[in-house]
Amino acid sequence: MGHRTLQERDLRSLDRRSMYSIFHPLDTSERLPRELILEGDRHRLMDIRRLELAGALYLPTLMLALLVMGSVGVNALVAFGVAGLLLAGFLLYALSGKSR
Repeated sequence: MGHRTLQERDLRSLDRRSMYSIFHPLDTSERLPRELILEGDRHRLMDIRRLELAGALYLPTLMLALLVMGSVGVNALVAFGVAGLLLAGFLLYALSGKSR
C-alpha cells in the first residue's frame, strides 16, 4: 500500500480547489437570515448593563428591606407589598435605559 507522506499543503483543507468549488464566498449584499435579524433586534431592546445592575442590586435591597421590616414588626402583607414595589421599581429602572 502506497502511503504518501503528509505535507503541509495536504493539511490545509480550506486551501484546496475542491473546497472552493463546494463553498462559494459570501455575498456582501445578501441579507441575513430572519432569525439572525430578530436576534439582533432582541439584544437592542434592553441595555444589558442596566438589567444586570438592577438584578444585582434587587436581592440585597430586598433582603435589607425584609430584615428592617421584620425587626420593626411590620405585617407580612405589607412586607409583600413593599417587595413587589421594589421589584417594580428595579424593573422600571432597567427598562428605562432604552428610552434615553
